[in-house]
Amino acid sequence: MFRKIISAVMMITALHAHAQQNADMKMKTFIDVLMKKMTLEEKIGQLNLPSAGDITTGQASNSDIAIKIREGKVGGLFNIKSVGKIKEVQKIAVEQSRLKIPLLFGMDVIHGYETVFPIPLGLSCTWDMNLIERSARIAATEASADGINWTFSPMVDICRDPRWGRIAEGAGEDPYLGSQVAKAMVKGYQGDDLKKNNTILACVKHYALYGAAEGGRDYNTVDMSHQRMYNDYLPPYKAAVDAGVGSVMTSFNEVDGIPATANKWLLTNVLRKQWGFKGFVVSDYTSVNEMTAHGIGDLQTVSARALNAGLDMDMVGEGFLTTLPKSLKEGKVSLAQINAACRKILEAKYKLGLFDDPYKYCDENRAKTEIFTSENRKEARSIAAQSFVLLKNQGNLLPLKKSGTIALIGPLADNKSNMNGTWSVAADFSKPISLYTGLKEAVGDKINILLAKGSNLEEDSLLEERETMFGKSLGRDHRPAEVILQEALNIANQSDVIVAALGESAEMSGESSSRSMIGIPSIQEKLLRALLKTGKPVVLVLFTGRPLTIKWEQDNVPAILNVWFGGSEAGHAIADVLFGEVNPSGKLTATWPQNTGQIPLYYAHKNTGRPLEGQWFQKFRSNYLDVSNDPVYPFGYGLSYTTFNYSDITLSTSSIKQGESLTANITVTNTGSYEGKEVVQLYIRDMVASVTRPVRELKGFQKIDLKPGESKVVTFTISPEDLKFYNYDLKYVAEPGEFRVYIGGNSDAVKEASFTLK
Repeated sequence: MFRKIISAVMMITALHAHAQQNADMKMKTFIDVLMKKMTLEEKIGQLNLPSAGDITTGQASNSDIAIKIREGKVGGLFNIKSVGKIKEVQKIAVEQSRLKIPLLFGMDVIHGYETVFPIPLGLSCTWDMNLIERSARIAATEASADGINWTFSPMVDICRDPRWGRIAEGAGEDPYLGSQVAKAMVKGYQGDDLKKNNTILACVKHYALYGAAEGGRDYNTVDMSHQRMYNDYLPPYKAAVDAGVGSVMTSFNEVDGIPATANKWLLTNVLRKQWGFKGFVVSDYTSVNEMTAHGIGDLQTVSARALNAGLDMDMVGEGFLTTLPKSLKEGKVSLAQINAACRKILEAKYKLGLFDDPYKYCDENRAKTEIFTSENRKEARSIAAQSFVLLKNQGNLLPLKKSGTIALIGPLADNKSNMNGTWSVAADFSKPISLYTGLKEAVGDKINILLAKGSNLEEDSLLEERETMFGKSLGRDHRPAEVILQEALNIANQSDVIVAALGESAEMSGESSSRSMIGIPSIQEKLLRALLKTGKPVVLVLFTGRPLTIKWEQDNVPAILNVWFGGSEAGHAIADVLFGEVNPSGKLTATWPQNTGQIPLYYAHKNTGRPLEGQWFQKFRSNYLDVSNDPVYPFGYGLSYTTFNYSDITLSTSSIKQGESLTANITVTNTGSYEGKEVVQLYIRDMVASVTRPVRELKGFQKIDLKPGESKVVTFTISPEDLKFYNYDLKYVAEPGEFRVYIGGNSDAVKEASFTLK
């Protein structure tokens, strides 16, 4: 019977492979015929990706871009929204250009389309790949219903420096978790068949190493060893490639002294030859042109270098369009390279089914019925609530009772435009509700909710203006700061409990939003200190797009709920958690430092020859004079309204050989009075290796749901594959020796066991 099953599986696999070969051959033949008809200008035109700018319905045919489309000088557009506009522009391409080649339409659909989910850093804190995939699936459905067929997502840059604003767009500091998120997002966007009209092409970014910018300053230099690249920073990109991502976007930074957009080792040797990537590579916004400022040549030179390195599509800069013909004549690029790049763009359009039906994404009925639906909003509300991280809950102050009087105070208490967070370009800012509205709707007339702003976002009005761009103003209060504060204290003194809505605005994180100091703004901290002095219990609802330095807050505020920027349904979701309708289960995916001077601070660090022994200062050990080495919150940390107990670890064997595996079992018990979810995390340390290894590395996790008093045995399977790393020669190996296993609720897990790989 077993042999028959194996035989059937092999036959199905062979049939699938044969069908794929036939499909690939059919695509090749189609594109061969098409490319024989194309002029050099039309081939280079496919490599050009301009921004749609301010094209409006009814005027697209008279725009400058329309002229280029008719002439075959455009391969795709981005920054254009709605079926009407997209259909009008696509019509120019397929009915008025010589070869009628359809366009790609891209957009930064980063964490939802009109139904907006938590920022990606918040999404990753669910540690639930099904939820993350589902959020991408809904985003793809909505975007495709509105004409979009390509998203510039997922961003999978590992970041260990929270000063970098774009940490908000990724999955944090860990390569293993980041790889799982990358796979889930790609699957959610692309589904199982790109020819379906509700799937879209994904684009993994920013390739590569962008999250390691020096000083946390956006667009800055990156310099690291190849060993660190392969072990810590490249895995999530490779995971996306292995998941079948259709496109890759280059990063702004340099790699080994060469900007990523012109780095042949990166784009050809690693991406295509080592990883087998078959899709196309697009530059980031004007990153081809920006290589001139890097100092490697004029526009013609850098454009030729980018094409030679393996770049296929030029976003916005038009260096390919304007210089490649001259470079071809001068022998600086070859026709074969232009043909190869053009073919990859055409293949993407073929795989999306655009040659069969260029208007497949232009169904106005879908646009009316599949965007911002009640079902999608319900899922967004549920996912948002599961992304929040309970950082502190002294005396079980939370959940709040639905009685008495609540003073809701803070610059983010009654502002809905910031709920979506950064990179919510397709969202309608009028649709979310504020925290104040969410609380009011949750309790009706059961609770008296008093509202006051308490302070502006920043004391400096110019700084606040920079931090509230793109329609996300908090409505600055121009009264004297002491008057605004006193108003808040007056209502605080009338309350039973204070909810302080403080932290960052949406645009204090994201692109070009690096911060040198990452604490709560000083004027808000002054407000918080004043609220605590009233003697009333205070719950800090913390809005942020990055880890913040909140050691004082952790030491002094009774309860802290980190809500990131939760998206369209943030107001409702925060209320759900504050009042106990949902038990918080989020776990941090980036370490929170005590102060900026500790950065970079991450759990999977290397040991030194003089490691600190104990918690505080020792002379001639690796530590600081003025602060401990510890974070405020470690990677993987997050509390619940209930408590969990972990048993000792049981290993199935104390040693394995290559090709074998073992199991690690641990019993987790809900010892509290609420049903709750716990993320059980597995870490491994390689005790002796040919090169130094981290003190521990995440190698598995499971999210479980337990009723009060319930216990569950959680089992992890560990094989030599889980023990592999890139050694000094960049060979991927599992070396024999001793390994320690740690299992717990965060990266400081104390339950420990050991085994040997022979």
